[in-house]
Amino acid sequence: MADIEKNLSRCVDEILAGRRLGRKDDLTFLLTTPLPLLQEGAGRLQKHFCGNHIDFCTIINGRSGRCGENCKYCAQAACHHTGIEEYGFLPKEEIIKNARANQEAGANRFAIVTSGRVLSGKDFDRAIDTFQEMKRTLKIDLCASLGLLSREQLRRLHDAGVTSYHHNIETSRRFFPQICTTHTYDDRIRTIHMAQEEGFCVCSGGIIGMGETWQDRIDMALDLQQLGIESIPINALMPIPGTPLEGREQLPAGDILRTIALFRFINPTANIRLAAGRKLLPQNGATAFLTGASASITGNMLTTSGTTIREDMQMLADLGLTNRDDDCQASTGTCGAR
Repeated sequence: MADIEKNLSRCVDEILAGRRLGRKDDLTFLLTTPLPLLQEGAGRLQKHFCGNHIDFCTIINGRSGRCGENCKYCAQAACHHTGIEEYGFLPKEEIIKNARANQEAGANRFAIVTSGRVLSGKDFDRAIDTFQEMKRTLKIDLCASLGLLSREQLRRLHDAGVTSYHHNIETSRRFFPQICTTHTYDDRIRTIHMAQEEGFCVCSGGIIGMGETWQDRIDMALDLQQLGIESIPINALMPIPGTPLEGREQLPAGDILRTIALFRFINPTANIRLAAGRKLLPQNGATAFLTGASASITGNMLTTSGTTIREDMQMLADLGLTNRDDDCQASTGTCGAR
């Protein structure tokens, strides 16, 4: 045990000094190190790169259901029968009212998320108009998750005041065809590259617990490192009745916590963001905020239950953490970057 602890501490010191783990490294230690030790190392990395700052973002389901893609986890796919509420793009006034409430509650960022392969036509024009109005009247940072947009659409979105674009890779390249066949892994990578080239901070992560291996999780973390992703949401599958994955068992908390820690080791300067499945963790993720996770989605989720912003703010206070930008103690890296 002493050798394991010594080797892990040496690895952390090397990462703090600038080393980055890669595909040529033996990464089995991420899976074999006792979880408390791995979490301790992840906590050191988080403290160095992120200080006491936790980034909170909120989302609204701007258009729901009737999606033509076949992602096996998704309640909004038209080919699944989940009974989810279906509606077109929400009225501008409703979205802005929601964004203002989230701003007043203390969230750092507000995102419009829509179902479908891509938001286009009049719905995309409505989204642009809504973002422009929010940019004029609110202070909260703006994010969008509108699918496989074209370069021209991404440019219009950025010009409207949106600074972050969310587009998950979902899993490893190897496992992706087992989850979706109506578009490809490379389709997602292409969109991420275009968003970065248009000046967005890209938020991209995935879902664990869909039947992938631990190596798939490591490969996903390495791909995100190679892409230079600054915000990485980690979702634990919450099996939804009516989807092909409805019968999968939920992951044990230890597996989720180990995944958070290994993502911190591989992507030490990124915001590792808790997303769906937080309620599977002890104390709703409180320990994770000290051992690798430096961000979270807060408020109501899209198709799974979320946590209120008020509850999260109290949690941060109890842990001695903050989400206030002027309190950010990040010394290097992109954690907390706006």
